[in-house]
This record gives sequence, structure tokens and C-alpha cells, in this order.
Amino acid sequence: MSTKETVFFTGGAGFIGMHVVPMLLEKDYKVRIFDNMFRGDRDAVAQLGDDVELIDQDVRYGGAVHAAMKGCSKVIHAAAVSINKSQADPYESMDINMIGNHNVFAAAADHGVDRLVYCSSASVYGDPERLPMHEDDKLLPITPYCIAKRAGEDLLGYYQRRADLSWIALRFFNVYGPGQKTTAYYTSVINHFVNRIKNGEPPVIDGKGEQSMDFIHVHDIARSVVLALESEQANVPVNIGTGIDTSIADLAHILIDAVGADVEPQFNPRDVLVSRRAADTTRAKEVLGFEPTIDVRTGMTELIRGQ
Repeated sequence: MSTKETVFFTGGAGFIGMHVVPMLLEKDYKVRIFDNMFRGDRDAVAQLGDDVELIDQDVRYGGAVHAAMKGCSKVIHAAAVSINKSQADPYESMDINMIGNHNVFAAAADHGVDRLVYCSSASVYGDPERLPMHEDDKLLPITPYCIAKRAGEDLLGYYQRRADLSWIALRFFNVYGPGQKTTAYYTSVINHFVNRIKNGEPPVIDGKGEQSMDFIHVHDIARSVVLALESEQANVPVNIGTGIDTSIADLAHILIDAVGADVEPQFNPRDVLVSRRAADTTRAKEVLGFEPTIDVRTGMTELIRGQ
């Protein structure tokens, strides 16, 4: 009879999951991945070893979620439809992101799990009124994806009150790193720039390139998930970012340096809605003991040179 705790991990075969699972195995957990494998890598999962089980199912089916979660003491909920796909198909997005959220949270409450870690998003803030963005700031989600992420946090509060569910919602900022699909929302910007730079062409930036993002490496994201699974404090949303906003113009220069090209960005003079993002990281440090370890220049350079 194994004494290892089992972590139930929805979407665990995806980009972030494949960085988290090895860390869980290092900490002597067993992992039960629950994933419809739409974006999952079956071969990569098979190589993770005997302590990883894959259940090829969909979070939209509450009975399947409930049955598969039996015997698990902790839950990570990462299964979701991406932000840009949510606008192309709001129906599927609401189905997977809203109904899926509820199915996972209700099952976790029924099974009395010790901790549920929810992969939320900085997109719940919408266009921020100030920087850095703090967890108690006003939330103005814009797309079906962002709306579902915010609703998920509210649902966790409901099951906390109703069933004493212990949870942490991690509001991920702009995640990047090895293994990410090239079609991801802002990864496509990185890939577009890199492809042009490698061809000796300058990256083209709309406006003055003042739009910014808080780029956080997937290795640090994975660390935050494991910390949230085991933290003594709970029942709060927590920003996971670097606290540094990197403008699109700065990103272009970082990538040019990484490729080692002799080009300069070109600016396309047009009106753009300038949005900036940077996380207030105080709570992450206080609640999780989390601090990022990979700065954007180092992370982006390793990513480009590793391709």
C-alpha cells in the first residue's frame, strides 16, 4: 500500500503542467493527470514514469471529474481554453472554463481535498488603472476567458464558505518558456520578432513600442504552483509575475541581442491602445515565500538559443 499522496491535475499534460509534474515527482507525490489531450503531449506524459497516471477525459463532464478525483488529497486545476480562442468561440470557452471550473471545485469540496490550486490569470484585472497591479485592485475582465477566470475565483470562495475548501488562485502574468506552442497569445509576438530577426529583417513594432508585459518564466510558474500546494496560508488570490514591465521595444532589443543580429526595430506609426502590466509581488512573497529566479533577458536568451 503506497503512502504517497496523489495530486489530481487537470490540464496537467499541457505546457505549464509538463513543467510542474517533474517538480511534484521530486517531492514524492503521485500525479493523476486529467486532460482531454487536445493540446497535451501523450509521448511526453508516458516518459514521466510509473507515478504518473493519465486519464484522457474532459472537465466538462462532472461525473468523470468526480470519479477520477477519488483518493486524491490535492488538486491543481489548469484545464482551460486559451484567451484568444475564447473570443473566437465563446460557447466552448464558457463550457470548458466555467462549467469545468465548477465541476472540479464541486468534486474537490465533495472529496474533502486538503488544497486546491487554481491557475487564474492577470487578465482578470483588464486594463489596469495603476502599476504595479495589486490583488485588491478593481477587476475588469474583458473576454470570456478572463470573465471565467474571475468567476472561478468567486466560486472558490463559495466552496470555501460551504465546505471549508482550502484554495489559492494564482494569477499568472505573461508566461513564456520552452515547450510553449508558437500560437500562444503573446508567444506569437516573440516568434514573429525572432523569425524576422533570424532572416536579417528588423522586427516591426506598432506605435512607439510602449505596450508592456510582465514576462514570467514557466520554471518560476511551476515553482509557484508547488509552493501554493503546500503553503500554510490559503484562500486568497496571488499574483505570479516578476514585478517588472518589459516594453515591446525592450523585448525586441533583448531578442535581437539573443539572436546576435545587426538590425534595429522599425516602428510603424499608428495609434495603439497602450497597456502596461507589472505584478505587485508582495503577497506572493508573504503567502508562498515565492520570488522569481529568472529575469526576462536571461530567460528569453536561453529560449532563443535553445531553439
